[in-house]
Amino acid sequence: MTTLRTFIAQEQPPINTALIEAVAELPPSVAPIARYAFENGGKRLRPLLTVLFSRLLGYEKDDIYRLAAAMEMFHVATLLHDDVMDNADLRRGHAATHTRFGVTPTILAGDALLAKGNQIVARFGDARLSAATSEAIAMTANGEILEIAHQGRQADTLETYTDIIAGKTAWMIRTACDIGALRAQGTAEQIESAAAYGFNLGMAFQIVDDALDFAPSSRTGKPEGGDVREGKLTPPIFFYAQSLPPAEKERFFTAFASQSLSDAEVGRIIETVRAEGFDAKTRDIADGYLHKAQDALAVLRAGLPGSVHADILASLIGYVRDREA
Repeated sequence: MTTLRTFIAQEQPPINTALIEAVAELPPSVAPIARYAFENGGKRLRPLLTVLFSRLLGYEKDDIYRLAAAMEMFHVATLLHDDVMDNADLRRGHAATHTRFGVTPTILAGDALLAKGNQIVARFGDARLSAATSEAIAMTANGEILEIAHQGRQADTLETYTDIIAGKTAWMIRTACDIGALRAQGTAEQIESAAAYGFNLGMAFQIVDDALDFAPSSRTGKPEGGDVREGKLTPPIFFYAQSLPPAEKERFFTAFASQSLSDAEVGRIIETVRAEGFDAKTRDIADGYLHKAQDALAVLRAGLPGSVHADILASLIGYVRDREA
């Protein structure tokens, strides 16, 4: 993990510089909104993955930071839209952007970030990069629409949930890895393995995030049980509902669909999820995806000499598995 922290400390400054430069190119009405959104922090996971895969495959040019910054612009654009749709007051402990600048300007700023990110990618002159990022944006929108359509609904399996998070989270992380390998002119097998690593890491990342929704807020810095209140059927909630007798299950889903659960009821659900280990069971699902990410990384490593970048990608798998915040 020390190597991972060192890499982050080394690579975040040039990524942030590329973001600052990109924001400076935005129209004057958009730039302050974008600047505020970026200053709210974030792990910069997606741009770091773009840099990692390009370096793993031997790409040394600094223009990779601008391509990586485009991935963060896409990500932040989706967060701006998410916070408006969820009516969220906070983002990473700060006032959500729409509470500072208004709903309509924030939505339009998100649109502008998507457009600017696409422009940055197009300047590289590689149609494969533009095709990959355009598909990722479309898949993200698909995931969001699926989530809205199924909000509060019962489900007999977790198939719809996995479809939602594949679009909302995994596809953009997949593309962050994919375009790093594409820019480095990797082989077809290397590009495919990079995409597989990213997709499965992204799936696991979101699943662990949904397990953490039931962790104490003192540990995560986020309110507990937000998904219960918002009618999002994540694995811990699915397992909780499946454990209920039929009549009680029906009452739960009636309140869940109308988002009318009281604070006391949400508190009891949180306690049950923890006591019955439904959050741990959710992490077990994430482990399956992380094993697939490990397999994809093994394919990459088999054709390359020993690399610190491969070691960092391996440690990222451990980071996602053990996340506590």
